[in-house]
Amino acid sequence: MRNEAYFLYAAVTNDACNTADGCFGAACQYPMIDVTNISKNYGAVRAVRDISFTVAKGEVLGFLGPNGAGKSTTIRMLTCFIPADEGSVRIAGFDVHSAALEVRRRIGYLPENNPLYMDMGVLDYLRFIAGMRAIPPEKRSAAIRRAIETCGLGPMAAKTIGALSKGFRQRLGLAQALIHDPPILILDEPTIGLDPHQIIGMRTLIREIGREKTVILSSHILPEVAATCDRVLIMNSGRIVGSGTPGELAAMARSGQEILVGIRAEQDRAEAALRDLPFVTSVTHIEERDGVHRYSLRAGNDQDASERIFQAVVANGWSLTELQRKTVNLEDVFLDLTTREAP
Repeated sequence: MRNEAYFLYAAVTNDACNTADGCFGAACQYPMIDVTNISKNYGAVRAVRDISFTVAKGEVLGFLGPNGAGKSTTIRMLTCFIPADEGSVRIAGFDVHSAALEVRRRIGYLPENNPLYMDMGVLDYLRFIAGMRAIPPEKRSAAIRRAIETCGLGPMAAKTIGALSKGFRQRLGLAQALIHDPPILILDEPTIGLDPHQIIGMRTLIREIGREKTVILSSHILPEVAATCDRVLIMNSGRIVGSGTPGELAAMARSGQEILVGIRAEQDRAEAALRDLPFVTSVTHIEERDGVHRYSLRAGNDQDASERIFQAVVANGWSLTELQRKTVNLEDVFLDLTTREAP
């Protein structure tokens, strides 16, 4: 059986720590996830390079990175599948190396390749998971009912897993991750196979879960991360190259903001004046129509750029027909940060 399946079905006990010190309750005194200077090598390949980050209780963190960035390796270190070669990881106060079972008790994990037993019924599968998660027998029915209701599986409860659509299989994977009510959820591409309505429903569900739980959402769908997550962490070449809210990341983007300008003026003079502005990094002529020249300006992150362009146009006695700032979105930032050469 795959490592992911072993994680999902690893038997644990519930008698070790249910206090604030164990970080099961709302009074947890630790960062829910605390990663300090971890690195991982596969032979000569350095997959993860000395990365550190923390995730607070109730935070929804978007985890982004192109193929080979080290994102999956990092998730496997967080979830006890592989050890870090250097550094440390603490989950809810427990070290992943010395207290792996305690860590697994506190994590619900939905891998990208959702391991399911296709011949089992939905209810039988959830009963199996409840047993492997050591939920007391008298509490299992309530836990299964809660997971089914939360994930919208009611109409599918009597079916076999093999008869479910891929979207409902994904919901079942989320149900097994939630069944033991863990304080931390790690979701790897959770909307794979969902139709647009289900994607919207999943986003809403993740935001609701994030009010009480810590969530790491790994995804390649940038609008999904922007719509769902409180903070975004971007990896490239084994390093963290960006971390913050989408707005904060936009401020890090090398290309800055793009401003579209339309000016009725002689082209050479207008271009020279625009290039002379200290905050403008590039000027691209787009088109000329009826004596109006349109330009695309890269203007760093100067918040007063539009006003200063307007003032330059007025000072030269030209007519301004267009002044529009294009917002740098998460896709722009992602492409910028992940195409830079690794240090």
